[in-house]
Amino acid sequence: MSKKIFLVYGHYNDKSFNAAIRDTFIKTAEEKGNKVDTVDLYKEKFNPVFAGEEPGEDVLNHRQRIEECDTIVLIAPIWNFRMPAIVEGWIDKVLAPPWAFRFKQLWGNYGYPIGNLRQKKAIIFCTYGSPRLAITTFFLNLPIRRLKRGVFHMCGIYNIVYRRYFAVPFVSDAKRQEFLDDVKKTAINI
Repeated sequence: MSKKIFLVYGHYNDKSFNAAIRDTFIKTAEEKGNKVDTVDLYKEKFNPVFAGEEPGEDVLNHRQRIEECDTIVLIAPIWNFRMPAIVEGWIDKVLAPPWAFRFKQLWGNYGYPIGNLRQKKAIIFCTYGSPRLAITTFFLNLPIRRLKRGVFHMCGIYNIVYRRYFAVPFVSDAKRQEFLDDVKKTAINI
């Protein structure tokens, strides 16, 4: 059965490895009969600054497209233990309460989140400049933990595929091809 995918791309350079991930994923997913709706945050000049305003037309548009999809895909590098500010701002504005989740009060000011996107799946593709060992030992997998628990679990999304590609600027072309083969496999198994 074909799936509807909402893909959020967060890299400024169309010659980057992130662009190769995006292009490989879209091509493979579409060859399998899926429909991919892509948002390029830099090309759209998405304003990531949230200052308490009501959701704008762009945010409401992205939310509607998410409502119509089965799977949300994020593709971005990890800089300073997080995605680029434009992607983080997109998360702050689009995957925000009360649309993406709300809080159920337990007592006083304690409560827990109830996710409104429970039927969705998420796929996250991240690139790192650092080797795996540094990220998994010294930095305790901070980016993956925060994205899974602090973003998608809050929205009620527990079906999450997280693909990480390490030391991207330093690996061989053969290793990069291995990474892209993994992207293909992920797209096939959507």
